[in-house]
Amino acid sequence: MANFEMDGSTQRPLALVTGASSGIGRELAKQFAEHGFDVVVAAEDGDIEGAARELEQLGARAEAVQVDLATPEGVEELYRRATAGGRQVDVAALNAGIGAGGAFATDTNLADELKLIDLNVRSTVHLAKYVVRDMVSRDEGRILFTSSIASTMPGSFQAVYNASKSFVQSFALALQDELKDTEVTITSLMPGPTDTEFFERADMLDTKVGAGDKDDAADVARDGFEALMAGKERVVSASLSTKLQGRGSRLMPDRVKSAMHRRMAEPGSGE
Repeated sequence: MANFEMDGSTQRPLALVTGASSGIGRELAKQFAEHGFDVVVAAEDGDIEGAARELEQLGARAEAVQVDLATPEGVEELYRRATAGGRQVDVAALNAGIGAGGAFATDTNLADELKLIDLNVRSTVHLAKYVVRDMVSRDEGRILFTSSIASTMPGSFQAVYNASKSFVQSFALALQDELKDTEVTITSLMPGPTDTEFFERADMLDTKVGAGDKDDAADVARDGFEALMAGKERVVSASLSTKLQGRGSRLMPDRVKSAMHRRMAEPGSGE
């Protein structure tokens, strides 16, 4: 893989993508590579090296950074590597995230949920602080936050995950308003259930949502990339059912949304 630290003079714009070893993040990175960007990709697992090789086959210079973004040290290392040699991050897709399914009182593990908060919330704020600051100083740049349709509803049997995505959604919307008089754009990507490793890792394969039909990660990433480059506020992706759910959630009382989420996410509901 290219070592950007040796050469910060590339003429291609640079995209930074977190959670890029698989799923939506990897597909987002491919969108950037196919549209003339060089890419720094980050993830905790070793598959990030394979992702970088795939991006290079698409014509991009790609650098893989294997770090644990659930730790402050991981975020600091990624930012240092991404900006080595004085190069600038033109676009950032803050996509890294994990889930945790089950009843909060009896099923889920506290350590897993605290790591979820560290990754989904804390690292997003930490990395955004640096990236937003740099972009505002140049008065240019684009940031894509991977939120979720889950951000619109209380997440029965996914309580901490939904809350984390509600945070990301609120954070993105607030930054949009703060930066409205600048040339820095903020876009929120709100996928529905997507065919990734998310549900397996979150121990949700026996749930209705885990066992049901899902959107294709490539379609979600394409929607996110197009919305980002158009400077849109948000995009609900990708299927019609997800889009309808996004619209309908604005009109439903929270207790109705909680009951609906229970039917989808309660352990055993997919059997």
